[in-house]
Amino acid sequence: MEEKKQVSLPENAQRELRPGEEYKPLLDPRGTFKEVTPYSVTIGVLMAVLFSAAAAYLGLKVGQVFEAAIPIAIIAVGLTGMLGKKDGLSQNVIIQSIGGCSGSVVAGAIFTLPAIYILGVEVNFWQMFLSSLLGGLLGILFLIPFRKYFVKEMHGKYPFPEATATTQVLISGESGGSSAKTLVVSGLVGGLYDFVVATFGVWSETVSTTVMGWGAALADKAKVVLKLNTGAAVLGLGYIIGLKYAFIICCGSLLVWLVIIPLMNVIWGGDVLDLMNTGLTATIGSMSPDEIFRTYARHIGIGGIATAGVIGIIKSFGVIKSAASLAVSEFRRTPGASEAKPLRTEDDIPMKTIVFGIVIALLAIFAFFAFGGVVDNVWQALVGLVIVAVISFLFTTVAANAIAIVGSNPVSGMTLMTLIVASLILVAVGLKGNAGMAAALIIGGVVCTALSVAGSFITDLKIGYWIGSSPRKQEGWKFLGVAVSAVTVCGVMLVLNKTYGFTGEDALVAPQANAMAAVIQPMMNGGGAPWLLYGIGAVIAIVLTLFKVPALPFALGMFIPIDLNLPLLVGGAISWYVSTRSKDASVNAARQEKGTLIASGFIAGGALMGVVSAILKFAGVDLFLSSWNASYGEAIAILPFMAIAAYMIVSSLKTDKK
Repeated sequence: MEEKKQVSLPENAQRELRPGEEYKPLLDPRGTFKEVTPYSVTIGVLMAVLFSAAAAYLGLKVGQVFEAAIPIAIIAVGLTGMLGKKDGLSQNVIIQSIGGCSGSVVAGAIFTLPAIYILGVEVNFWQMFLSSLLGGLLGILFLIPFRKYFVKEMHGKYPFPEATATTQVLISGESGGSSAKTLVVSGLVGGLYDFVVATFGVWSETVSTTVMGWGAALADKAKVVLKLNTGAAVLGLGYIIGLKYAFIICCGSLLVWLVIIPLMNVIWGGDVLDLMNTGLTATIGSMSPDEIFRTYARHIGIGGIATAGVIGIIKSFGVIKSAASLAVSEFRRTPGASEAKPLRTEDDIPMKTIVFGIVIALLAIFAFFAFGGVVDNVWQALVGLVIVAVISFLFTTVAANAIAIVGSNPVSGMTLMTLIVASLILVAVGLKGNAGMAAALIIGGVVCTALSVAGSFITDLKIGYWIGSSPRKQEGWKFLGVAVSAVTVCGVMLVLNKTYGFTGEDALVAPQANAMAAVIQPMMNGGGAPWLLYGIGAVIAIVLTLFKVPALPFALGMFIPIDLNLPLLVGGAISWYVSTRSKDASVNAARQEKGTLIASGFIAGGALMGVVSAILKFAGVDLFLSSWNASYGEAIAILPFMAIAAYMIVSSLKTDKK
């Protein structure tokens, strides 16, 4: 039996290139490889159907949408290896790219569309399907012109944590050496670790300062609390993000939790601040720090993310101008003009096709709004189209930036702002009540899906860039993945609504959609938006930019709960530590790479076992440890977390050669 050769990413895959240096992917750009085959397309479509149904079902039931990219990559590697497929790596990229549409389309759909049912508004399958489909198509089309900017020009400047982990999984199928062994072992360690936390409840998934008496008193009186997620996957994510960005993210989080929330309690502790006219009656002083965060402080993060996104658009104006210039030049080019054919790995869908595609998609959205029962007249349809086009375009790069930095897309925050803006504008043009709520939610669904798909797609394109896939093939077949996922998720959602419903006893949880419904209902009945909080976030983003501090990761820290941010700092610190212990730069680089493999294994194992755990939760499996977890789980949770951090450090430092 032929032994597989050792395969790993080039040494310069995750660092900035030196002047004159070029990144050479695993697959030769001048070579010919099987990528789009009946096998890869069929398996990709099957993965899209399977994971769209599973993600929608579990997301609405247990309130979480798992990322499908890594589990799909693991299954693809296993199938391709078992069947002995030639050019397995290049085909697996296509499988992952098509199948990975499932998670992004599901997130776009279940964050918004179930709110229509919750509000008691009628909607049909075609309205839901077109909302998801057209949003997904628009997200792909808006992102393609920025591919070279994010994956090539910004090479080494962004960590791309999810793309890193998925790439390591894919190339492990080509290698039988130590790298594959490290990835498999760390995947087992991280997967089992997260599984016993999420399913068995041997210790708590989160440890907070409230576990101690003084911490509980501090949280109650001063509204000061710190929390740490003890999951292996989040720790691995922090390692890949690195110390710089992890520190900036945590600074944003600490500003909210240690300064803003306690300060709000001091200033307005006895007051009721109903900034959105939702009928809120609780005073700030009677709320827990978590409630203050969800009700008020998180909106500061949303304002910061939006402003950082606009600043990013202004800063990247040159990129937008270049993309527009390319489009104009292609339209002016004479058919007989000769030019060198680009390398396979540099060949995108032609800009002329992209522009036509965007125009057709926008016309289809207008027709959908005007004649699909979404709004009352053509004028309102035009207003809805402008909202979708402007917000989707502006925030496509924000979603891509967020994924590139932290591996997490703040799509729910951007969608919430979209709903607020859409509601205010629709009310101004005479669309209110149930019709207004349905229109705003469908518009929000289009935008949410566009941003979710765009964020997910940049991960696929970075994976393809590292490995050496043909971007044109990834881009073209992504449309199929979106269409299949949209059909599946909307069909599942229709069945689930008829079977369980989203309101009442024994209904599905649908937490994001319930939150959207709670916001939009008062807006359509004369309510307002928390502009003060958005304004504070905007000011913070502007000040950070003036002081040359990256505003987007800081704002993400303000928006994402602190328990998910602190372990990023721990992982980033480990990354710095293992890569600076030796005086030999080659040894440090080898240790850094070993740690990246371990971190990728943690993320892959955690993602895969997260699906299993969610299924068991949905099935009502009770493993008899809930009382133990409630009594002792949080008190001991820091110990296994320290153990798995030590495992990462010791294993990485054992590497002593290039």
